[in-house]
Amino acid sequence: MRVRSVLVPLLVVAALTAGCADESEPVVVRPSEVAAATPSYDARLEPAAAVMAVVPADATVLEVTDFDEIRLALGYGSLNGRSEPAVLRRFWAQAEREAPLLSDGILRAGGTDLGGPGFTQDDVSWEAHFTGPSGAGYVVKFRDGLDMSAVRRATKASGSPLRGATVLSEDHLAAVGATRDPAQSWAAEPELSVLVGGKAGATYVSRDCLTADEAFDGRGPAAAELASLDELGAFSVGFGGTLITARLGAGRPDVFDRARLAGTMERTEPGFEKGYRTPVVGDPSSGRIGFGLGDAPVAARLAHERRLPFAVCSP
Repeated sequence: MRVRSVLVPLLVVAALTAGCADESEPVVVRPSEVAAATPSYDARLEPAAAVMAVVPADATVLEVTDFDEIRLALGYGSLNGRSEPAVLRRFWAQAEREAPLLSDGILRAGGTDLGGPGFTQDDVSWEAHFTGPSGAGYVVKFRDGLDMSAVRRATKASGSPLRGATVLSEDHLAAVGATRDPAQSWAAEPELSVLVGGKAGATYVSRDCLTADEAFDGRGPAAAELASLDELGAFSVGFGGTLITARLGAGRPDVFDRARLAGTMERTEPGFEKGYRTPVVGDPSSGRIGFGLGDAPVAARLAHERRLPFAVCSP
C-alpha cells in the first residue's frame, strides 16, 4: 500500500511579552516521533497491495487473483460479462490450462444471473480470499462502471454466492469478513505490506513460514539439510507472466540455500519443478528468489497447498 508521507511542521513557539523590550528566544519543539497514518484502501494500487487495508489483522493466509491481469495476459483484455458466450468459454478454458488461478472465481457457481441481470464473474476485476482464526473471508472487486445495485440485490438472494456480503458501492467492492479499520488490518504491519505491490496474475501471502511436512508434502529432508537456514516469518509468492517471485523479507543471506531446497522437489507430487523452474534470481538484500514459471496451474496449486520448499521454517 502506498503510504502518503505525513508532514508534521516544526512547532515554533515564540514567547512574546507585550510592552517588554526584550523578546524571548523562540522555543523549537521537535516531535520525538512522527507517527505515520495507516494507509486506507486505495483502488489505484495493485490488487494485493490495495486489499491489505481490509484484510483483518488475525488473518494468516491471503490469496489474490487478478482476473484483469490474467485476461490481458491471455489476450482477452476487453472481456466482460457482456462478451459473447463463446468468447467467455474460450477464455475460461484457456485460463484453467495456462493461468495461475488461486481462485476459480467465486461467482462462477452462480451462473449468469445473480440476483437479477447485471453482472457475472466476468465483471470481476480481482478477487482476494483470506483465512485465519476468525474464519474465512473474501473481497471481490468489480469493474469500474458496473451498476452495483445488482450486486446489492445478490447479497440478499437465496443461494447467491454473495449472500450476506457487505457492498461498498463507491469502491465497487463486495466483502465478507473484511475489516473497516485499517489500523486493525495487514496494512498496519510493514513486514506484511512490503511483500506485495508488484504486478502479478496472482499473489500468495502467508504470515508464517511452513512446517517441513507442509513444505515437502510429508517427505521433508533431514534437519541437517535445513541447518543453514535463518528464521523465516511472513513471505509471499507473486506469479508473473514468465517469472515467479518469492519474497522472504529484506536482509536474508540464506536465500541461496533456500533456493537450493528446490533440489528436493522430487519429494513432492506433482513435482515442484513442474511449476517452479530452476531459480534464476537470488538477492540477499531484498530477500527475493526468482523462479521461471513452468506449469502455471500447478505452481498456483502448490502455493495454495503450501508445498513450497523455500519457505520452510528453520529447524
